[in-house]
Amino acid sequence: MKKGLCIFLCTLCFVSLFGCSDTGKNDIYSETVYDAFDTVTTVTARDTDAESFNGHLKLFCDRLRHYDMLFSIYDEYDDAVNLYEINQKAGKAPVKADSDIIALLEFSKEFCKEKCPYVNICMGSVLSLWHEAREQAAENPDSAKLPDAAALKKAAEHTDIDKLIIDRENETVFFEDSEMKLDVGATAKGFAAQLIADYLKEKGIWSDYAISIGGNVITSGFKDKNTGAKWNIQIENPDLKSSASGEVVSVSDMAVVTSGDYQRFFTVDGKRYCHIIDPKTLMPAERFSGVSVITDKGAALADALSTALFILPYEEGKRLIEALDGTEAVWYDKEYNKTCSSGYESYVRK
Repeated sequence: MKKGLCIFLCTLCFVSLFGCSDTGKNDIYSETVYDAFDTVTTVTARDTDAESFNGHLKLFCDRLRHYDMLFSIYDEYDDAVNLYEINQKAGKAPVKADSDIIALLEFSKEFCKEKCPYVNICMGSVLSLWHEAREQAAENPDSAKLPDAAALKKAAEHTDIDKLIIDRENETVFFEDSEMKLDVGATAKGFAAQLIADYLKEKGIWSDYAISIGGNVITSGFKDKNTGAKWNIQIENPDLKSSASGEVVSVSDMAVVTSGDYQRFFTVDGKRYCHIIDPKTLMPAERFSGVSVITDKGAALADALSTALFILPYEEGKRLIEALDGTEAVWYDKEYNKTCSSGYESYVRK
């Protein structure tokens, strides 16, 4: 259930290592990196000077790459036990895991059990079939085809999240079903973003910033501390044929995340199939073109919620959002009609 690439654009004062004067005290600096989570990451932050920003950026990138390594289900590393290795071994015996992996899995399991069973990180056996179909379609579009329905149904027999056993005390992960696999695409980038935000606060790095990790946006403080101007985040118009820009939301100390059908997809017999799979049908979700979430409860929750709302019927999704303080959402249906939660419009820049 991976999120699309760059589904948010930050309408900020972008400068590549050049200051944009704010108050004469500190400047805003910005840089883009491309080597983590198979996506584009843009960092915009207030710092004392370019040298300080570069030093802090290196610390940020080191943390980002660390979480990319830990949470990868596709790559093996000699010097770390990551989710790829857990998928290979946890069906046979408990696997010792990094504490951040334990925390990610606990958060994801709790979200599935308490808020939305449709966001299930134990859907890896199903999602791998869709991943293979997308990869094959990318290599040879003319021979693109859907996963075999019988294979999907059989794979779905191995997705019971209650069989994911997480031992917090001993920091181990075990699958009671040996054929179960994890896929954390619905939560990993948001969780990594939240961990990095916590790290920046702990180390006293950047109290004012807006960071987009493949469209998972986290903000802190203000773009202009004197005026109290917040960070302006543009939500991409899901209608890619339209020349109209998406609306802009102004936020501070909040996360903004979108799930959409227009970034990662493939086409079979003229029909487009997106990357977000409905566990009930085992097929791509088809209710919406895009769903965006704004919350002050952290990037991890925003990431998980955006997937949940993309799959759930609108009324169910709206009830979920309205029950959460400090959280709003906007939905765009297949005809690009907009519907939003009760407090969403208060964030839209007029």
